[in-house]
Amino acid sequence: QVQLVESGGGLVQPGGSLRLSCAASGFTFSSFIMNWYRQAPGKERQLVASIAKTGGSTHYADSVKGRFTISRDNAKNTVYLQMNSLKPEDTAVYYCNAYTSAVETWGQGTQVTVSS
Repeated sequence: QVQLVESGGGLVQPGGSLRLSCAASGFTFSSFIMNWYRQAPGKERQLVASIAKTGGSTHYADSVKGRFTISRDNAKNTVYLQMNSLKPEDTAVYYCNAYTSAVETWGQGTQVTVSS
């Protein structure tokens, strides 16, 4: 069964940090580009960060560059999103996505709330 399970979300104060994890199972993890998306209430889902199959290339949305870091461990079938210097506008449900040109899979999402 193809599955992505996110964890690590929660409530954090502005300026704080969180580390999201996404554990994959049921498919060949190292064959997929991995992405983190987010969706705030009333807004469209937005691509936050991407990482290539081997982890050698990454891409970030302008709004998170310099604050967020995406990484992956293909031995553990896990992708991470380290989020530092969090802002209230980072509040959203964060989704993990596994992508190839033939198929993609989504996780169920994890809530991140940045508030004092």
